[in-house]
Amino acid sequence: MSERIPNIMRQGRVAPWLYLAPALIIILIYIVYPAFNTFYLSLLDKDSINWASSACVEGRPCWGIFENYRYALTSELDTSSAASAWRTFWISSFGNNLKWILGLVTGAVSLGLLMAVLSDKVKYESLAKSVIFLPMAISFVGAGVIWKFVYHFGTDNTQIGLLNAIVRAVGGEPVSFMTRIPLNTFMLIVVGIWMWAGFCMVILSAAIKSVPGELLEAASIDGATEWTAFWKITVPVILPTIVVVITTMVINTLKIFDIVFVMTGGNYSTQVIANRMYAEMYVNQQTGRGTAVAMVLVLAIIPFMILNIKRFREQEAMR
Repeated sequence: MSERIPNIMRQGRVAPWLYLAPALIIILIYIVYPAFNTFYLSLLDKDSINWASSACVEGRPCWGIFENYRYALTSELDTSSAASAWRTFWISSFGNNLKWILGLVTGAVSLGLLMAVLSDKVKYESLAKSVIFLPMAISFVGAGVIWKFVYHFGTDNTQIGLLNAIVRAVGGEPVSFMTRIPLNTFMLIVVGIWMWAGFCMVILSAAIKSVPGELLEAASIDGATEWTAFWKITVPVILPTIVVVITTMVINTLKIFDIVFVMTGGNYSTQVIANRMYAEMYVNQQTGRGTAVAMVLVLAIIPFMILNIKRFREQEAMR
């Protein structure tokens, strides 16, 4: 009997790892290895043979094997000064991503919360939510194609774009929405809000339904209006869920690519980080520089992932 106890304890330690092994192997092959390989490639030159330092040009700043990161964090568009190079990158790529974060996250979460509250009060709640959530069933490429037709600008008197047709119908002049700066970035963000508002609504609606009815009834008895009860009771209760939705949307927004690529190709000052990564890797054939931009994007996402995981653990601890 005493000999069997250590065997049982040993099996108890080994068995969980056997169940986890398939998932761990898949993660190692498709996530961990590509991540380390991407970092390795970001240290190499254009041909992925020599270190990136071999591409350094005499008379210009060089970061050694991290030369690709110098390029990724600055820009070769303007080499007159280091300061102007930094400004070029931050304004053209990170600057647009910041606009996307402020516009898309604020718009999608706010609109999602509004629709979650309103749909909870209508008779055909399931149908209303299904219609609002429907854009999530469309691929981002498909959504980009659809909205490209909506924003289409015709050079002649015929306007096949829905929005310009409406503008012409009310007596206005058609607008080239995709080439007018900074209007084009705002119009692209609208497409993102249209896509993601339904997702935010579903998550927030589930959180609203978990608010104890006793609290709302007590507030009503005390004379609180629905508006007061919403801000004083509902919002504080669902605040952890709102934070999780916001951080999730920030992560998704930092990775935005499809809509910009399909609708403008990153032209007319609409370039974002992911578009620059694509351009370096597949247009300029600069694998090292492209993977360096990819690593910069990953590093920008990691803090929000950590925050999301921390909030999730706090919620689990409260249950």
